Amino acid sequence: MKKLLIIATALLVMTSCDDKPVAPTELPQEVQTFIKQNFPAQTIAFAQKDSEWLFFTQYEVTLNDGTQVKFDTDNVWDKIEARTAAVPVALVPQPITTYVNTNFPNVALVKIDKESYGYEVELANGLEMKFNEGGALMEMDD
Repeated sequence: MKKLLIIATALLVMTSCDDKPVAPTELPQEVQTFIKQNFPAQTIAFAQKDSEWLFFTQYEVTLNDGTQVKFDTDNVWDKIEARTAAVPVALVPQPITTYVNTNFPNVALVKIDKESYGYEVELANGLEMKFNEGGALMEMDD
């Protein structure tokens, strides 16, 4: 029994995280389409496939302007971090966009991260906010 536990642990460690660069053409079609539709002026500078455990594969894409987009195991965006421009408005839930535009006009939303409770966003001025799934502000931190 002890040997079986050691072998199982070793297998989990060996397969727990396998990060590999991939060519943009090797990305799932959903990921390629998402990038083309939402970042049409950008090209993919680097892409990485993150294989976690035996069953979960995620992708991380870095665009030529430095924007990073992480995709979950269903190839749906999970986190967007812009470097030189705002996160595309079409990707931000409307209540969050309305709150930010009303309370912080002319300040770009540069990061959005899906969380279990809703969304965490960061503005260009360094302000971080947490919103619930419905888009209501829960917390603000500078």
